[in-house]
Amino acid sequence: MKTLLAKTWLSMAALAVPALAQAELWGYVDGSGTAHLAPTQVDSRYHLVLGDSKGDQRVPGKTDAAGGLLTWLEFAPEVKSLQPLLREAAAQHGVDIELLKAIIAVESGFNPKAVSPRGALGLMQLTPVSAQHYGGLTGAVRDQLLDPRTNILAGARMLSTLTRRFGRIDVALAAWNAGESAVRKAGGEMPAIPETQAHVHLVLELYWALLQARMPRELQIHDGKQPQ
Repeated sequence: MKTLLAKTWLSMAALAVPALAQAELWGYVDGSGTAHLAPTQVDSRYHLVLGDSKGDQRVPGKTDAAGGLLTWLEFAPEVKSLQPLLREAAAQHGVDIELLKAIIAVESGFNPKAVSPRGALGLMQLTPVSAQHYGGLTGAVRDQLLDPRTNILAGARMLSTLTRRFGRIDVALAAWNAGESAVRKAGGEMPAIPETQAHVHLVLELYWALLQARMPRELQIHDGKQPQ
């Protein structure tokens, strides 16, 4: 079952990001250990994580500045501590664990207490209304969303629901960012909202980079070897 789910999400990811070869992902980790991501080089702190501006794609894990963010996502204590919760959410709702990780990195930089100006809360930046509608939460929703396990499980359930509803990861992420009504007004496609398009692009860029990093490990396990 897990293999089937993984293959399904990988196929959907491939369909959702047909233009990755022309795209870029920039990022850095600040002194407090928070990840920052952007589709362009905002300033000199940002290094290319994924892209082909020079005709090639960076390989995660290499010992250069560009690989720093992906290395951080693999080894940072705040990320590793969430692995059991991510695995639980992935298994419970059939969402790829790397996609959950990409969303959290973009939405909150793995800060479980993050609160946006619009009132989105926690790791996956869910609003109380979305958490009640999609995540099945009741009662003191705001406080619940600051709990990592509750936030991740509710977010995974929301993403799974939106993906089934719209049939594509990119459109599901657009609904996550701009709301279902914006997607429906666009005929079930990506809305022509620059902020939403940039957000979806950023999540999918990082998701693809994380998948690239995961593939060699899975091949080693399949061959009966332990990843180095």
